[in-house]
Amino acid sequence: MIMKRGDKLYIVTRRDMSPGYQAVQSIHAAQQFAIDFPTLNARWREESNYLGFLSVKHEGALKLLAWKAMRRGLAVAVFCEPDRHWEVTAIAIQAGSVSKKLCEKLPLALSTPS
Repeated sequence: MIMKRGDKLYIVTRRDMSPGYQAVQSIHAAQQFAIDFPTLNARWREESNYLGFLSVKHEGALKLLAWKAMRRGLAVAVFCEPDRHWEVTAIAIQAGSVSKKLCEKLPLALSTPS
């Protein structure tokens, strides 16, 4: 998959959590991506280094988004929070045109969606 400047690594969290929790869980997901996919992460950092910080309504929507991304062949890091009974709280999706299309209609995290 070709990556170009401006392609975003998408970090997606859940709006049914407090803003502080959304932020912390998203950092966990970004770190998980760096651990799980070090080569992709390094390439993204060198060639683009742009982030998308988005949100979905709840855990079910987050799991569905992760599944859709994986079905499209994208690398996805899923973070499950032990303090919340291993709920999926945030994911990170590989940068590129496919992930852009998948995430283009999601609202920004920490904002009130219209």
